Amino acid sequence: MKLKINIFAPIIILAVFLFSCNNDSTNMRKKITGKAGEMVVVISKSAWEGSPGEAIRATLSQPQIALPQEEPLFDVIDVPHEAFKDIFRSTRNIVQTNISQNVETEGVTFTDDVWAYPQATVQIKAKTPDRFVELFNENKGKILSYFLAAERERVTMNYKKTYEKSVFNILNKDFGVTMHVPPGFRVMEQKKDFLWVQYDSPEIFQGIVIYTYPFVSDSAFTVSYQLPIRDSLLKANVPGPSDGSYLSTETRVDQIFNVTKHNGNYAAEMRGLWRVANDFMGGPYIALSELDMENQRVINAFGFVYAPSKDKRNLLRQVEAMIYSLKLNNQKENDTLNKQSDFEVNIEG
Repeated sequence: MKLKINIFAPIIILAVFLFSCNNDSTNMRKKITGKAGEMVVVISKSAWEGSPGEAIRATLSQPQIALPQEEPLFDVIDVPHEAFKDIFRSTRNIVQTNISQNVETEGVTFTDDVWAYPQATVQIKAKTPDRFVELFNENKGKILSYFLAAERERVTMNYKKTYEKSVFNILNKDFGVTMHVPPGFRVMEQKKDFLWVQYDSPEIFQGIVIYTYPFVSDSAFTVSYQLPIRDSLLKANVPGPSDGSYLSTETRVDQIFNVTKHNGNYAAEMRGLWRVANDFMGGPYIALSELDMENQRVINAFGFVYAPSKDKRNLLRQVEAMIYSLKLNNQKENDTLNKQSDFEVNIEG
């Protein structure tokens, strides 16, 4: 089996779908509109062209990290207050600004589902442009996290509704975890503690490799520990399109590494670029490593995208939503152990 596009594979639409919800009150709301990654900023022309607009663009339109070509975090559209009518109010992501001496209470507010579902909105009120910039910069981390989490959750919601049951069942039975990937993903390679699944179309592919290894120390959550293991497994199990070629990490650029928690478990996220050794293919990846304390093992999910001559931000976010849907079957036992443990992760290396 080769790491290449299968033109005979069924074409599956992996874009973010519109949503519905089971309770009647939610069904009565409008569904969100616009493409994944789009955002409306409601702001006056003078503020958009001044320091408030500069602050907004510097944060929300900054380049998405770890892509081979530059793409913004969000596709931002500025809309004057008087033009903010129904056509824009159902947009999936909205920032509303109010810069006026008449503002009584300055601050930043986060509100879900104001005009549509599932919608993320942020309201920023300030008396002056300078005060707006101050408030925005103080809260820009929270604002980014809020919108990025909303983008991921929308995709995850759809994959939970319709997913590839064969992949779900293998992970559930053989790995003791669950993960939701869309229909059309097929098993490329399966071994003990190793699974490679992939979706192919004539123009792109999205792949996920799941593997485990024993947890021996907190060094398991460092780049220097994880990279050799991953590259060794990829070399042995994920061949490229030509003889002697194989998937590997592009080490000529730094990996972006962050120790975090996922489902309450110690975890690490790594982003960067992958390449096919002895060939010319490459693209972005995202990887999640999570501690299963009860079984003293680390579960790893490595997701990658190949889409030459195409934007890759949303394709990678789809893969990100898939790997972040990972859940341990023994999570209750891990919750108990996590509360009792004083384990701390060494983030160096």
